Amino acid sequence: MTTDAAAAAATGSPKATEPEILRYAAFATDPRGGNPAGVVLDATGLTAERMLAIAAEVGYSETAFLVPGPAGAYTVRYFSPLAEVPFCGHATVASAVALAERVGPGEFLYRTPAGEVTEDADGGLRATLTSVEPDVTAVDPADVTEALALLGWAAGDLDPALPPRYAFAGARHLVLAAATRDRLARLAYDFDGLAAFMTARELTTVQLVWREALDVFHVRDPFPVGGVVEDPATGAAAAAFGAYLRDLDPAAPDVLTLHQGEDLGRPGLLRVDLRSAAPRVRVSGAGVAIGDEVPVH
Repeated sequence: MTTDAAAAAATGSPKATEPEILRYAAFATDPRGGNPAGVVLDATGLTAERMLAIAAEVGYSETAFLVPGPAGAYTVRYFSPLAEVPFCGHATVASAVALAERVGPGEFLYRTPAGEVTEDADGGLRATLTSVEPDVTAVDPADVTEALALLGWAAGDLDPALPPRYAFAGARHLVLAAATRDRLARLAYDFDGLAAFMTARELTTVQLVWREALDVFHVRDPFPVGGVVEDPATGAAAAAFGAYLRDLDPAAPDVLTLHQGEDLGRPGLLRVDLRSAAPRVRVSGAGVAIGDEVPVH
């Protein structure tokens, strides 16, 4: 299929004035689970202001806007209802599944503000993203103290075996590990205060984790900078967390399973591969179209 034909197949019309807005749930096989994302497969000619307006209208944590290029390459931008973000994993997975349904399975190259990301989509409504090269750095103890206060956590609520770190794999996240599943389940935080804290440090989410087993984690992601209390399933944070764990323990398991969204009633499942594309991280999951009968949240 030619690039022009692929673009036409993806959008229904290569000259459409108003873009087609698709809705998919990523990291789930049930549209009521995982993380919903808006997808515009041909955003040619859309201004940043129009993309932001569409993202606000869709109302999901992020919407992906793709501009088709040659040979399966796409320029991609991501918008939350409040602002543009450099990279979004779940919208990347959602858009790849949408492309696979319309253009056919294969490998796509996404040129994002954070760098080039590859995406493999099979014929079974699953996609795997390969992150940009990650980075993990130490956290100033004062930042940890402030973050805990904003979350309503105590220092004793942290798992000492998983120390706080800043982790990046396309977007920057603060990783904090809870000592118990109960601590992770009780999420009530200072929305405006945490948003200001994150903005000052260029954070996309706070990645809260609890370790069930060596290769199994439960995670939650406050996302006030995007105007969302919590992101239900977060591929960018999963990639960053994979880099964090590999940096912390070179003998960490090759593959991690992350459970996310259970506390929101939107269960999602993320598979994180630490080795096959090292130093990059691969994150995979299912995707499914969301019908009109499924509520936004």
